[in-house]
Amino acid sequence: MANVRIGGVDLYEEVTGTGEPVVMLHGGFCSLESLAPIAGALAASRRVHAYERPGHGRSADIAGGYSYESGVADALAYLDAHDLADAHIVGYSDGAIIGLLLAMQHPERVRTLTAISANLDPSAYDRDPAVNGPILPELPPAGRAVHSPEAQDRVSPEREAFERLSPDGAAHADAVWEKCMRLWTTEPHIDPTDLARATSPVLVLAGDRDTVRPLHSLRIAAALPNARLGLIPGTTHGLVAEKPAFVAALIEDFLGEAVTG
Repeated sequence: MANVRIGGVDLYEEVTGTGEPVVMLHGGFCSLESLAPIAGALAASRRVHAYERPGHGRSADIAGGYSYESGVADALAYLDAHDLADAHIVGYSDGAIIGLLLAMQHPERVRTLTAISANLDPSAYDRDPAVNGPILPELPPAGRAVHSPEAQDRVSPEREAFERLSPDGAAHADAVWEKCMRLWTTEPHIDPTDLARATSPVLVLAGDRDTVRPLHSLRIAAALPNARLGLIPGTTHGLVAEKPAFVAALIEDFLGEAVTG
């Protein structure tokens, strides 16, 4: 557990295990704690690298807004900082979008990509509250639901983690949430035809009740030249927390086949 200098900013990182390199990319308004069960499973046989982007977890925030392109630049710089010519990439939500862009723009740096709950544009979200609670809900204080128990389960743990971990202090959560909301409602804008440039093997995962509509996840997988799709039954956009062992097993199986195939 240490910091790594990326783009002139110190980012918190964790590196565990030995073997083939895996780089974990967390979701928006999340910390590495959200991916800990997956990282722990993968570290049993691989070297797992994970870092927290600016304003997330134990990494201090930066001036200005967030963008997926800056996320790609940070990912490339992180690979370079560890002398990794390429790596297996496992991304969740915002991290999955960064992973898709990385695989499209720099396919030689990506051995495989696992994209969990990614979307190509803001229209991908299911706006029916009955499906997965309100889309992009307001950030509540820790422990208080906004519209439903589902919204509380999805949002409050992230706020609690922010208040506990952030070097910027608990009150800065609202500023980071606003910047995340701005990102989620304006980006990304990925043309499905451009996914053909992502030639690495890709595992597309999503919940069958994900905020990202299942048909959108199918569209992503169908546009990739070497992809498979998994919809996790009985899960939402929080599938990593809801069924971590199942998700980890699917990733392990995918990586095993990619290496031996």
